[in-house]
Parts: sequence; structure tokens; C-alpha cells
Amino acid sequence: MMGQRVLDVRPLRVAAFARLWAAGWVTAMGSQLTAVAVPLEIYGFSGSSAYVGLASLAGLVPMVLAALWGGTIADAVDRRRMLLVTSAGIAVSSVLLWAQAAAGLKSVAVLLPLIAVQQAMFGANAAVGGAVVPRLVPSGLLPAANALQSTSVWFAGTAGPLLAGVLMPLVGARMLFLFDAIAMGPTLWAIARLPALPPAGQAAAARGGRARGRQIADGFRYLARHQILLVAYVTDFVTLFFGLPTALFPQIAHQRFGGPAAGGAAAGLLFAAISAGGVGAAVLAGLFSGARRPGAMMAAAACVWAGAIAAFGVTASLPAALALLVIAGGALLILGVFRKTILQGAAADHMRGRLQGMDLVVGAGGPRLASAVHGLTGAALGTAWTVTGGGLLVAASILILLAAVPGFARYRAGDAVTRPGHAGTTSGQGGPGCLTRTVPVGSVP
Repeated sequence: MMGQRVLDVRPLRVAAFARLWAAGWVTAMGSQLTAVAVPLEIYGFSGSSAYVGLASLAGLVPMVLAALWGGTIADAVDRRRMLLVTSAGIAVSSVLLWAQAAAGLKSVAVLLPLIAVQQAMFGANAAVGGAVVPRLVPSGLLPAANALQSTSVWFAGTAGPLLAGVLMPLVGARMLFLFDAIAMGPTLWAIARLPALPPAGQAAAARGGRARGRQIADGFRYLARHQILLVAYVTDFVTLFFGLPTALFPQIAHQRFGGPAAGGAAAGLLFAAISAGGVGAAVLAGLFSGARRPGAMMAAAACVWAGAIAAFGVTASLPAALALLVIAGGALLILGVFRKTILQGAAADHMRGRLQGMDLVVGAGGPRLASAVHGLTGAALGTAWTVTGGGLLVAASILILLAAVPGFARYRAGDAVTRPGHAGTTSGQGGPGCLTRTVPVGSVP
């Protein structure tokens, strides 16, 4: 029984994947330092959660466009080369963030364009990154590879915020940005050691053919034809959009739990708690990874998340608040695992880049919109109303989705993915799924 509760490490026998995975621990930690340093820096010199939310929104459109455009490019070029270029772009953007902090500019007008550039690089990087791993790891080991990657990402999401909360008052944002830039080094080395990954199959045949806009449209049409896949994305989006209050963590830590405005232990603990729950769920993945109804698991996880977040919004005790966020993080990890499971049942290699781009739009776009909405609403109505109301809206949205598409909860892994109005129609696109580099705190990895 206990053997089923540990991670499957067989994908680490693939040297290229093992190098990427090991380097990813360092890089994920650095990215989490930046993810926490940006809102803490902005809240520290502005005192406004609204500006924190706007900063998240500033990166949304560039990330979405880059993810969609980058997904089409990833289906038509050498994925190793594209991954190397976009990773280097992330490192350069972190250096620019360090430079503005070192200069003491304290300007939202300067920070927003830099955030936009970094998120554009991240969007393209994640789109191609999700299409690389299925070319390295045998299809039978992809679930284990996803679990291993999730463990490193969620561990960084736990340790990174804690470290950032402690270091921010001591060394300031500039050193956290510099650490992030340096932490990209191991990943750049691991990518440079990858074999060439040129386009294959239909992607190779269409390499110079269709315009990028038409290729993006093909991806959306593919998604629209598959009802289960579409509902999975909608479930993920509403869960994060209504229920992810990370933009309010600096304000909650300061006003409710007495932490300093520019960071401190309380803020670090709040940012880390969700990821801590994810790490715990990932380590115990054997308890739920064999579930055959991924739609039902997604819905159940979303409802657990909703209840925990709603309770967190009115909790006055820091230990109780952290416990609720840990529960929410475990539910969020399960939600992400089964979203990937559904995607793995519908993605062929020549569509993986585009589907991964759309997956990133949902999985990372939802949190950014959530940060903007929560920041603005929290500044106007207060944190309790905003957070608890968001949790209740998640629960209501999931119940509506289940009532509208009852087949989603009944869907079994390996079944044909249905199209609207054509129950039982096969997708014709079997194959493994995707993997995402770490995203800002609270996003689904």
C-alpha cells in the first residue's frame, strides 16, 4: 500500500528529462522569488492592493498572445531552440527587474512594461515547454513525469515565498530579482544538452504552409469540438478566476495578521501555504492518480477549494488560515493533475504546442485576471467580502457546469472525448499530454 503513495521516479532514467527536472528545482525557486517580490515591492511603496492587481493584469495580454502565437511556432520549429531562446529571454527580463529595483525607481509605470515583457517570454516558453517532454519520455511514463514536475514546482511554490518573505525586508526586491536571473542558468544548461527536436508528422508537412493566425484558429476549433476538454478548461478557469485571492495576501498579512507592509513572515506563510498543500498532495498522488473519472475528480477538487477559500476569507487566526490554504492547495494540485489527464486523452503531437498555449491561457490567465479583480474589489470592499464571496461563486459555478453538462462527471479516462451535440464521437487524437514551467504564485502547474 505504501508503495502506491510515493512518486514514480522511472522518468528520471531518461537523462535529458532528468537534467531538465533537476535544473527545474533551482529555476522554479528563482521564479517564485520574483512572483512574490513583485507584489510585495509594489504594495510596499504604494500601499495599494489595486496596483498589485493591475501589475498582474499588465502581464496577462502579452502572456496570452505569446502563448497562443508561441504554441503555433512550437508545432513548426525545433522545440529545443525555441525553448533556449525563450528561457534566455526570461533571464534577461529578470536582470531588467533587478536594474530598476537597484536604481530605486519605485515606479509602477516602469514595472508594468517589464512585467509585460517577462510574461510574454513566459507564455511562449511554457507553450513550447509543454510540447517538449512528450518527445523525451515514453507515453506510458508521462503521468509519472507530470507528477515529478508538479512536485518540484509546488515545492518551489512553498519554499520560495517563505524565503522571499524573510529576505525581502533584509535585502530588498533587487536581490530577489538577481537570484531569479542567476537561477535560470541550470535550466539553460539543461536545454543546451537536449537533442534536436524538429517538427514531426503533420507539423513538418505544414511547416511553411498555413499562416500563424489560421493555425491558432485551428487550435480553437479543435478545442471547441471536444466538449469534455472544453468543460475541463472552463472548470479550471472559474475556479481560479473567482477563488484565487493571492493579490490580497500582502493586505491580509498586514491588516489582519499584523505583518509589515513590505513583506515579512506572515506574508511569506500565506503565499507558501497553497503550494505546501500541493506538495503534500503530489507526494500522496498514488492515493488518487488511479481514479478513472477525471471530470468528477476535477469537480470535487474545485468544490473543496471553494469551501476552503470561503472559510479563509473570514478566519481571524493565522494558523487556521494557513491550514485552510494548505487544504485548498491540495485540492488545486488534484484539479491540475486531472486537467492534464483529460488533455492527454485529446492531444496529438502536431497539436500539442497550440493546446499547451491554450492550456496556459486558462491555467495562468485565470490567476492573473483573478489578481486584478481581487485587488480592485478588495481595495473597495475589504478582504473578507472579496475572498469569501469568491469562494461561494466558485461552488455555484461548478454546480451550474455539472447541471449543464452531466457527462463531464461521468467521463472516464480513456473514453472517447465527445463533441457538442455528438455524444460518443471520437477525437481521433490519442496521445500524451503536456507539462508547464512554474507560474506566478497560486497558478495551477
